[in-house]
Amino acid sequence: MSISQDLYPSQDDLLYEEEILRNPFSLKLWWRYLIARNESPFKKRAVLYERALKALPGSYKLWYAYLRERLEIVRNLPATHSQFESLNNTFERALVTMHKMPRIWVMYLQSLTEQKLVTRARRTFDRALCALPVTQHERIWGPYLVFVSQKGVPVETSLRVYRRYLKFDPTHIEDFIEFLVNSNLWQEAAERLAGVLNDDKFYSIKSKTKHRLWLELCDLLTHHATEVSGLKVDAIIRGGIRKFTDEVGRLWTSLADYYIRRNLPEKARDVLEEGLATVVTVRDFSVIFDAYSQFEESMLAYKMENLDVSDEEEGGDEDPYVEEDRDIRLDCNFSVAKFEKKILHGFWLHDFNDVDLRLARLEHLMDRRPELANSVLLRQNPHNVEQWHRRVKLFEGNPTKQILTYTEAVRTVDPMKAVGKPHTLWVAFAKLYEDHKDVANARVIFEKAVQVNYKTVDNLASIWCVWAEMELRHKNFKGALELMKRATAEPSVEVKRKVAADGNEPVQMKLHKSLRLWTFYVDLEESLGSLESTRAVYERILDLRIATPQIIINYALLLEEHKYFEDAFKVYERGVKIFKYPHVKDIWVTYLSKFVKRYGRMKLERARELFEHAVEKAPAENVKPLYLQYAKLEEDYGLAKRAMKVYDQAAKAVPDNEKMSMYEIYIARAAEIFGVPRTREIYEQAIESGLPDKDVKTMCLKYAELEKSLGEIDRARAIYVFSSQFADPRSDADFWNKWHEFEVQHGNEDTFREMLRIKRSVSASYSQTHFILPEYLMQKDQKLNLDETVDTLKRAGVPEDEMAALERQLAPAINNTPAKDSNRKLGFVSAGVEAQPGVIRTPDGGRKVTANHEDIELPEDSESDDDDDRVEIAQKNVPAAVFGDLAQKVEETDNDADKEGDNHLGALERIKRQRRA
Repeated sequence: MSISQDLYPSQDDLLYEEEILRNPFSLKLWWRYLIARNESPFKKRAVLYERALKALPGSYKLWYAYLRERLEIVRNLPATHSQFESLNNTFERALVTMHKMPRIWVMYLQSLTEQKLVTRARRTFDRALCALPVTQHERIWGPYLVFVSQKGVPVETSLRVYRRYLKFDPTHIEDFIEFLVNSNLWQEAAERLAGVLNDDKFYSIKSKTKHRLWLELCDLLTHHATEVSGLKVDAIIRGGIRKFTDEVGRLWTSLADYYIRRNLPEKARDVLEEGLATVVTVRDFSVIFDAYSQFEESMLAYKMENLDVSDEEEGGDEDPYVEEDRDIRLDCNFSVAKFEKKILHGFWLHDFNDVDLRLARLEHLMDRRPELANSVLLRQNPHNVEQWHRRVKLFEGNPTKQILTYTEAVRTVDPMKAVGKPHTLWVAFAKLYEDHKDVANARVIFEKAVQVNYKTVDNLASIWCVWAEMELRHKNFKGALELMKRATAEPSVEVKRKVAADGNEPVQMKLHKSLRLWTFYVDLEESLGSLESTRAVYERILDLRIATPQIIINYALLLEEHKYFEDAFKVYERGVKIFKYPHVKDIWVTYLSKFVKRYGRMKLERARELFEHAVEKAPAENVKPLYLQYAKLEEDYGLAKRAMKVYDQAAKAVPDNEKMSMYEIYIARAAEIFGVPRTREIYEQAIESGLPDKDVKTMCLKYAELEKSLGEIDRARAIYVFSSQFADPRSDADFWNKWHEFEVQHGNEDTFREMLRIKRSVSASYSQTHFILPEYLMQKDQKLNLDETVDTLKRAGVPEDEMAALERQLAPAINNTPAKDSNRKLGFVSAGVEAQPGVIRTPDGGRKVTANHEDIELPEDSESDDDDDRVEIAQKNVPAAVFGDLAQKVEETDNDADKEGDNHLGALERIKRQRRA
């Protein structure tokens, strides 16, 4: 045939042709020639490739480049084009020398796969696997599996290929199983999946757990129950139920579904019943119960539909000419179904019309739901007492079922593991018999109940008490007392020795020390027994050292009711020796009140001893009511002086938060008994006793009011000056208003100016101290002298003002006070006769007020100009009622009052006498 002129070498190719002629086996020359003719048509390049490969048939580089170009040529051509056949022939020629090159095989196999040449491709894949070493088979199996997964490849071919592949790499069994499932090959898929689950060394390359694979197997077996055979489906699913507890409900329903698909509905019902009876979680129970109810409803609907259809068929197939008595066994035209229907007609087990039975089953299932749910909870914890009680309530109205439930409960519940109170089961069990008028059996139940080893003694004691209460309800009083006597009896020495040898001491050995039991026993004795028997029970309680303060009080009250007063007081004495505070508080209060009420003045010294002993043992927070009771005793039957002493002791003994109230009571009683002037000492004691600043200020105000009412204006003013250090003018305006009113009524211009000066000084002290000084200086500012305060303010950067300079000048006068007053608070004036700064005693006992050296000159436009006009001092007589009992002796002791008038009369009276003189 003629060859086109274009395929011949051109003038430009002569250089390459001459080099090739000189060295035709040089790959470099051929490759350079091909690169130079890169733009030439493929036919010309194909001639070059063929010439080069003829010279170098073993060159992988030339074959690979040649085949790539041929593949590019046929890329967009239809599979039936003739170029594909030329391509395939080229691949075959290449594989003669390149049969060990996997890349050439892969390219050829992919091309055959695209050409849909099934048989040729399959054989070529097999040739490749035979030609290549095993280490390179992995590169062939990938395209091979893709090829057999295509549509049009016979399933049997694919199966054989996959089975061969699994021999090469068994780890890809999951891909094979997935292929089998997609190919609807359920039998082999189930077998392969079961084999995977049985292999302990299996590792999923798709990260599937054994749990997931097991569920897939169960779904496969149940959904295709009729297609899969040879596997023990029941055993497989039950094994999964035992192994995977989180999917129990789903697996039980899967097993039931398997039997339903196998047309075994009764077996499916048995499986569902078994599942309901074995699950231990409410979630699994709900899954199974819902599946069970749907199954019953679907079966009922199916039966009703088929019943209607069968009735129509029977109505339409009636043949009046058919003889009813003929032998149907000789009729060959009968089907098996009709034969069974005719033979078993009228037999109730084979009656197809069982709609009523199935409807009753569905109703019975719905009625059993609460019971079944309770059974699930009891399977979770069979020792849950509350769930047993709820189970009994489910059978309300059915005593037989309740008795069986209680019997099962008391046999099942272990008192040592019980959640709740196990004795309540026995009590409710006996109460059930009692409610049905069977007291004899109730006693039998109680007798068995008291022999059980409970976790705590209180449980056993409760049973004895409930048993005795039942006897009381049935008027068996003697039997109730005998029960209590039996329950509180101490075990014998032999029994104790035997229990000690066993090493496991039951609660029955500790029952005789149960306080609840003894309390009930003593109540029974008080109601039904004699005084001697009741006292014996109380004494036994005291001997066992299980008494409480309330039992002590009850015992004493019992003796008091029967006029055994001394014995009652002895019981109180025993009680206060046994108990400590705070438990003994009620005993002391009751004891002292009863003793005082009984004897009063007759045994006053003994009562005093009791009170002294009580307050000595009582802590500070509990001592106040005892002191008040003690003082009341002295006021009613003793001496007022001793009562004041008691109040004084109480004020010192109570805690700080109660001192104020105690001093108020002390002052009120002292004023009522001895008169108002006697309260001065108490006020001074209260102020110096360490009360909080707030209470000190309140006490000072009351003291000042007292002095003002007695006419002691100077003393009242001194008290105001002293208490001013505790009153911040910005937050305590009431104090300064009261002082202002006091100065308006009883002061003069100098005292009013002094009040204003002190107010400004205190205000400045509070503002500077609170906002500049550290916290520890704020707490100690009242104890620092003026020099330390001024130095501190200077260090803090506060400029010195005129007021501070003046106070610093006055500081030496304060520091020169006598040493004996160094421990007293600044500015406090005692009630005794002492020299006061600025006051000089006159020979006749009067006072002469000297000039106040602490006065300061105020500007004429001061804010006090309008307020310090001539202020008149209001005067009033002191009422005689304030002197208490002394007012009655004024006339009798007139002469003595003249001699000692300065000590008993107020300041105003003395001033009047001085003026008259």
